[in-house]
Amino acid sequence: MSTPCVEVKHLQKYFDVGKGKLHAVDDVTFKIEKGKTMGIVGESGCGKSTLGNTIIHQHESTGGQIFFNGEDVTHVKGKELKKLRENMQIVFQDPYSSLNPRYTVETTIREPLLLSKRYKKNEIADEVTRLMELCGIDERLRLAYPHELDGGRRQRVGIARALALNPDFIVCDEPVSALDVSIQAQVLNLLQDLQEARGITYMFVTHDLSVVRHISHDICVMYLGQLVETSPSKELFTDPLHPYTKALLSAIPTTDIHNIQPRIQLKGEITSPVNPKPGCRFAARCPHATDACRQPQKLEELMPNHYVSCCRARELNGL
Repeated sequence: MSTPCVEVKHLQKYFDVGKGKLHAVDDVTFKIEKGKTMGIVGESGCGKSTLGNTIIHQHESTGGQIFFNGEDVTHVKGKELKKLRENMQIVFQDPYSSLNPRYTVETTIREPLLLSKRYKKNEIADEVTRLMELCGIDERLRLAYPHELDGGRRQRVGIARALALNPDFIVCDEPVSALDVSIQAQVLNLLQDLQEARGITYMFVTHDLSVVRHISHDICVMYLGQLVETSPSKELFTDPLHPYTKALLSAIPTTDIHNIQPRIQLKGEITSPVNPKPGCRFAARCPHATDACRQPQKLEELMPNHYVSCCRARELNGL
């Protein structure tokens, strides 16, 4: 079996707050195969972006392990961290605030090339041209500033910058959520074309289930810092097993008036992520919760490559 591009084991990221520790990422384990896309979905504030930032060392982990191409990179620092970051990049959510307003398109894409010291000065201009062509940025925009571009073009610049050093792994942190629907499709198609051409591995963070269905090979569902379900993309949409996943999928708008699915309304108070008690964090809102749900839960493989963190999943799904 081939070595996964990225693997995390029991990863944790806690933040100190006034009343204790906020468990933003708590005991998360998964792996992403090379050249594949792992979608990370869940409500706002569930820890999706923090998970991505922790993997690429924008945040340092509180506990657990991070492996990149089979090598433990949990605590790398200095030159090793700089080298690692050349292979692990990020495309940010906001294509405007993530770009320096004083940098032209050319300067933005050129900066990582200069910092890497891989290229001679006379090679950099040609490399910038190649990256612009690769990402569909017109040559006439070479000296344009971010405020002169629309959202789609800004995001293409952000993607070109992320691709500059030919990384193996890119965290896409809600890269299309700030864009119009027609522009979203263009950016998603660009990401898929780049993956096919260069074998890039993506971690695609989003709250838009229709987007993640389009681009992901596998999907992890997060709730308050923990994974509650992970499975191949198609299977998650056709056969969800966790009550929270079912509620999320029921909220997807549909145009099929002959097959309208009932919306699952979640009630109850959201559990605090600060010093949470053991047990399922979804239990307070789950219509199927029992006393057993107050005990610690763990991901179990209920179907091939389909893992669920719910002590009642077998019973509720007739497995």
